[in-house]
Amino acid sequence: MTEVKLILSDIDGTILNDKNIVDSDLRRNIAELRHQKIHFVLASARSPKGMVALAQELDILDNPIVCYNGALVVKDLQKDNYQTILSHSMNILEIKEIFQILHEKFPRISINLYSGSNWYVENFDKWVKIEADITNMTPIEINLNQLVAEQRVPVHKLLLISDTSEIKQARQYLQDNNFANSSFYLSKDNYLEITDRDVSKQKALRELVKYYQINLNNTMTLGDNFNDVPMLDLAQIGIAMGNAPDEVKKHADVVTKSNNENGVSDAIKKYALKR
Repeated sequence: MTEVKLILSDIDGTILNDKNIVDSDLRRNIAELRHQKIHFVLASARSPKGMVALAQELDILDNPIVCYNGALVVKDLQKDNYQTILSHSMNILEIKEIFQILHEKFPRISINLYSGSNWYVENFDKWVKIEADITNMTPIEINLNQLVAEQRVPVHKLLLISDTSEIKQARQYLQDNNFANSSFYLSKDNYLEITDRDVSKQKALRELVKYYQINLNNTMTLGDNFNDVPMLDLAQIGIAMGNAPDEVKKHADVVTKSNNENGVSDAIKKYALKR
């Protein structure tokens, strides 16, 4: 059996069920992990502010948190001057070109820009409202073109939201443009995430291994979607949720129960906790 010293877990579709409720056994299992000196770290496409409530609920505010799929790794999330462990922003010229394509070809798509702990939007449309309700965050309404042109803030992530069919078309169109520095992936059927090509949860895992001074052979990861595949591949034990697509499951060492069946807690008890 692998001695697990670090667990890196996705959030949506993993520790959260389909009603956005946290795995009911997880807080208790995390307390036992802490007792056994096993670190539990959240990794998500979300912003730092979008993860504070979850980290507080699970009593892991003192742990590092992987935001924007690895573009930003922070610690002491509850503080305004949180510690930055890793920060990787997008290429400004490519952001401008992406904006131009979206305005000309896909004007109905909701564009969301994330920098540090801030969320910027052009308009508070229906998609923004849905995301605000999920994350308990309020975006800053601003002219995104101007914000990027003036390079006032680093851009850690863009999130495009619309109907599934339109997001699928936009993803294909953007990928066909062969952007050298940008990566496009779906976190939901109608959520297209864009980060720098060098950003991934896999790289975040490598950074956390150095931070905790442990070996990759002592790591376990849990996820449910395609943006989780790199970290499932890298960890000693990569665990896919029962609700994950079949293609994602192929990259896992183990498939646990679904997110509606406390699959994360089940995996922790089976593969991490020492009895």
